[in-house]
Amino acid sequence: MNEIDKNYNITFEDIKHIDENGIEFWYARELMPILQYSNWQNFEKIIDKAKISCKNSGISVFEHFIDINKLSKRANNAEVEIKDYELTRYACYLIAQNGDSRKKVIALAQTYFAVQTRKQEITEKEYSMLTEDEKRFYQRNLTRKGNYSLNQTARKAGVKNFDKFHNAGYKGLYNGETADDIAKRKGLRYREDILDNMVSDELIANLFRISQTEQKLKKDNIQTEKEANKTHYNIGKNIREVIAKNGGTMPEELPTPKKSLKQLEKENKKTLKRNNF
Repeated sequence: MNEIDKNYNITFEDIKHIDENGIEFWYARELMPILQYSNWQNFEKIIDKAKISCKNSGISVFEHFIDINKLSKRANNAEVEIKDYELTRYACYLIAQNGDSRKKVIALAQTYFAVQTRKQEITEKEYSMLTEDEKRFYQRNLTRKGNYSLNQTARKAGVKNFDKFHNAGYKGLYNGETADDIAKRKGLRYREDILDNMVSDELIANLFRISQTEQKLKKDNIQTEKEANKTHYNIGKNIREVIAKNGGTMPEELPTPKKSLKQLEKENKKTLKRNNF
């Protein structure tokens, strides 16, 4: 039983609302206790920081943090009007990013609300129309960029043994498995890229591991290789806990594609050449 279960017996998914247009949103007042804030004034300070992050990213604050007023009953049955917000997933993600990083539940929230934000680099409609192999290419490209950026940040944090650093993340996400263990389980040839042999959902899980680790290294100003490895492991483990909490399939239980992305690329090049394109 994880920390969210013990304290609230509720999940982020349980408090999600859907409006008349089928758009998901969360109420700030309902999110507050799950993130272990008991005082609205303190929580609103986190919301204000999240708004600034949103504005600095060039994104409309008003579209993601919608001010509302609602009636709340007091002990004497009197009703008073209180302030609240309707929050998009992105707004919730920013709130988690600006929350108290010492709380385990904050790390879980960061991962949970990040689940769709990477997809939205293209529209949800565009993404949903892609074939599974196209989704794999799209997510693989993001993981490639993400790993490059993560390596730069890790190097500044003192990492020298990058195999050990990346294996720390894999161990957290894959319940102790290293990159070699994953490759053997998938039946890959020596030195074959494991990321080229993942379905899109598995790539997404690894992308969140990569992006969340980089943010954590920066935010906590990690300065030693030991702490960087520990951070990567913990992020991977946190993501695994979120997948389990929401009834998802563990990454090691996802199927391995019949063809690697390199194989698909070669076949595509042959087809283009054959047709004189």
